[in-house]
Amino acid sequence: MLTTERLILRPWRDEDLAPLAALNADPEVMRHFPAPLDRTQSDALAARWQQGIDERGWGFWAVALRDGGEFVGMVGLNPPVLVFPFSPCVEVGWRLAARHWGRGYASEAARAALAFGFGTLGLDEIVSFTAVSNLRSQAVMRRLGMTRGDDFDHPALAADHPLCRHALYRLGRIAAFQSPA
Repeated sequence: MLTTERLILRPWRDEDLAPLAALNADPEVMRHFPAPLDRTQSDALAARWQQGIDERGWGFWAVALRDGGEFVGMVGLNPPVLVFPFSPCVEVGWRLAARHWGRGYASEAARAALAFGFGTLGLDEIVSFTAVSNLRSQAVMRRLGMTRGDDFDHPALAADHPLCRHALYRLGRIAAFQSPA
């Protein structure tokens, strides 16, 4: 479990499944993903995320407000299963309920995940990637001190899919400790 000034990053609980399903079914939240998820798909995703935490001790954590415990979304670190042009790697990622956008939660939680990845895990580099159309997430990546690398085609999407082209951002351990927090 990680904590920040306003947030808790923790393992998944049964009570997280309904708000996660609502988040994953929201067309606005899922605009830069191939499709919204139904409840079964969302529950399976949460189970995979928790399995990663169980196996490694870290992963994509559930995020809740410290004040009141309201579920916010998901933030954390993950070694992608798919093979990318920059594999092997560990990514930092996030997905928050739309009502929590614009409050700095993604940046705050991602900074905690990055600190864990570089400090506790001793990673040399952490990446993040998103569809080139996802300007909000790219802004978070830049706020985290990440720099844009080479764009690439996502291997799980057809070449003519509108979300196929992805932007890659990178952050090395040395740069992370030199970046303003």
